[in-house]
Amino acid sequence: MTADHAELAPASGQGKDTGRARMATVAEADNALPVDAETISETVRKALRSGAGPIALDTMTTLAETLRGHIALLLIEAREATSQLGGGTLEAHRAVARLDSIEQQFRRPLASRPLSAHVQVHQLARDCQWLLARYTAEARS
Repeated sequence: MTADHAELAPASGQGKDTGRARMATVAEADNALPVDAETISETVRKALRSGAGPIALDTMTTLAETLRGHIALLLIEAREATSQLGGGTLEAHRAVARLDSIEQQFRRPLASRPLSAHVQVHQLARDCQWLLARYTAEARS
């Protein structure tokens, strides 16, 4: 794992949402192929549609881990792109603040209660969606 990826390694989790599983996800991102926007988009859609019926903690755990894997990959790309903006601009400051917020959410262990886990998964999905939009915009320019 590179130094960039080591700082994304979240703190250990509770219950079924383990730090070891998240570390494996980050390690997978380290060896990942280029960003697959379609797969990420499908995961985001699935996460945002979750909870229409009974909320299963196992499903939330699986979605959270998948989203964290996508976020680990996209966050590194976003940090690299943001470093090119120049530190003194408002755009750079906003981007760094948003990326810090995403990383903080990424590091939080998944809640042990289904409804709380559901809210957390939705936040991870929105963060992933934002990162993907930023990544695809960068790729086009």
